[in-house]
Amino acid sequence: MLNLIRNQAFLSCLFFILFCNQPIKLFADSPTPLSINYSIKFIDHNFNNEIIDVPIEKYEVWKLASAGISIEAFSNAIKGYEYLQQSKKLINPAIITSIDFSKPSTSERLFVINLHSGEILFNSLVAHGRNSGQQYAKHFSNQPASFESSLGFYITMDTYIGNNGFSLKLKGCEKNFNNSVEERNIVIHGASYVSKDFIRQNGFLGRSHGCPALPVDLNNQIINTIKNGTCLFIYHPTKKYLQQSSFINH
Repeated sequence: MLNLIRNQAFLSCLFFILFCNQPIKLFADSPTPLSINYSIKFIDHNFNNEIIDVPIEKYEVWKLASAGISIEAFSNAIKGYEYLQQSKKLINPAIITSIDFSKPSTSERLFVINLHSGEILFNSLVAHGRNSGQQYAKHFSNQPASFESSLGFYITMDTYIGNNGFSLKLKGCEKNFNNSVEERNIVIHGASYVSKDFIRQNGFLGRSHGCPALPVDLNNQIINTIKNGTCLFIYHPTKKYLQQSSFINH
């Protein structure tokens, strides 16, 4: 009898040990829980699932007027940015670059903005095409050999080393306004004629063949910040563009 009791006690202990080492199911045949994808808010050039909401009220919150960004340029930039973001064409939606060609070439009219914080990462001189105008850009074209700037929304592509050094390829997104830029070799690059010294000597900034050229000392930094799938918007209050752009009027 004593041996029987001992055997039963041993079997009970063994059963308890085996049972406790097994996963406990609350429901019979319950499926494996789905993983939850949380919205992560940070700048990552390889993170393309992020959705960033930028209401127009951010213009006041971020005090962009005091930084020299007009409400017209910002509001139109955000309209097209949202269109690109909804189309899932932006690899890095945390950055937007706005160039305001309503300003004179002597102004620092390029702005690179962090859309999480509203921080202006860069504010720089930028050239327009030589046939677009002298002090002010007034004429714009999508035609090859026009030597004019092209308005509208772009997506930044990859970099390369060319005749103008470190450069950034652009993809024009708007038919009839800038979709010929690849054929025209319109890229972002540094140029010696984009400088305050050039302005002091000539009264206006040097001009390009249509490229939004940058100061040599800022070129690499800006390109490395905006490359690989960010939004670039070149603005001017040209009625034809503002009325016909599907990105602004979507």
